[in-house]
Amino acid sequence: MKVLVVGGGGREHALAWKIGQSKRVEQVFVAPGNAGTAQDDSAPIENVEIGDTDIAHLLAFAKKNSIGLTVVGPEASLAAGIVDAFSAEGLRIFGPNKQATELEASKVFCKNLLRHADVPTADFHTFRDAESALLFLDEREDSSLVIKADGLAAGKGVIVCANKAEALEAVKRITGSDEFGAAGKQLVIEDRLVGQEASVLAITDGHTILIMPAAQDHKPAHDGDKGPNTGGMGAYSPTPLVTDELMRSIEEKVLVPTVHQLKRMRRPFKGVLYAGLMITKQGLKVLEYNVRFGDPECQPLVMRLQSDLVDVLEAAADGRLDEAAEMVWDPRPAVCVVMASEGYPGEYTKGHPIRGLTEAAAVPNAKVFHAGTKLVDGQVVTNGGRVLGVTALGNSISAAKLQAYTAVKCIRWNGAWCRKDISDKALE
Repeated sequence: MKVLVVGGGGREHALAWKIGQSKRVEQVFVAPGNAGTAQDDSAPIENVEIGDTDIAHLLAFAKKNSIGLTVVGPEASLAAGIVDAFSAEGLRIFGPNKQATELEASKVFCKNLLRHADVPTADFHTFRDAESALLFLDEREDSSLVIKADGLAAGKGVIVCANKAEALEAVKRITGSDEFGAAGKQLVIEDRLVGQEASVLAITDGHTILIMPAAQDHKPAHDGDKGPNTGGMGAYSPTPLVTDELMRSIEEKVLVPTVHQLKRMRRPFKGVLYAGLMITKQGLKVLEYNVRFGDPECQPLVMRLQSDLVDVLEAAADGRLDEAAEMVWDPRPAVCVVMASEGYPGEYTKGHPIRGLTEAAAVPNAKVFHAGTKLVDGQVVTNGGRVLGVTALGNSISAAKLQAYTAVKCIRWNGAWCRKDISDKALE
């Protein structure tokens, strides 16, 4: 079978690497891919110069090359309707259709669905313009709030505000600048939840749900969860925060009611259902949903996955996930550390040569997944804000962290930086 992976980030490199290990797969194409997928000789991977939202050319490529399964990484591709287009042509594709993708593409839609499905979440209000949002804030007592842009904003559309003044500024920033574009046309204002975050990803065909081990992302840019939100500065799996009992509660109170509510709304969901959760003193709460593999959560998860990922993705795409075997996981934890460009999540420069990748690849039980990289005259250079996801397994979380940071220390470029405390929450 030939498989097409759509996207060019760390998640897509990880998916292509794992899919390429399947005995059933002869070739993995990645569109557009990055320097890592171009050079990864551990699996039969080849880049294709087609953008991840160029649906017409992706569709033509899949037909011409007899692609047996297409796996979609980025939310932008899903929101653009790639699954609808491929399905209409009878091509097998893994991911939710455009209507179901609204669960991530619209924060307003997501919060309303959670309310109707009786899924626990923070109290919230939605607004169609800045004036009504500012008036609402003016009339409220000073409190800690979260302001969310309604649409897709590359993981940066959520602003946590300590007080009313910060909330007023956040509303003006989202609605009054070009930074968020169409994503900021509607707003959600919700109470700030206090607790620890966890990510639980599940594969579903709209009927059966296969839940993956819990992970913990690190959204704020700097150590100790300080600084602005990013697309994610690292992740580890599993997290001791999510016990077996809590996982059963997540399935019963979060995932199952959400899948059923989408079915009732005639938006049946196939793909990865990613619940961003906050574990509070008042109990479990849903922060948001994503509708695809998380980045960087995907990297430690695929490092731990021992069974054939293709079997599960294909079964979900075909609506026969009940026939698929349970996924088998390495009991060892995995830690992913994201190395970023200077200035990220703000402005940054590209094109810096990256050194030390060969040395990092030699670190036992470590794998460097590329995200924002490209090849220029055979040299790997930076091409994004989040550049690499350095991931490692270990017999304990501490051991996995040590291996990941040992590989990180091998890698250098002008302005490279990372958080130093990825996975430390597990040790507290």
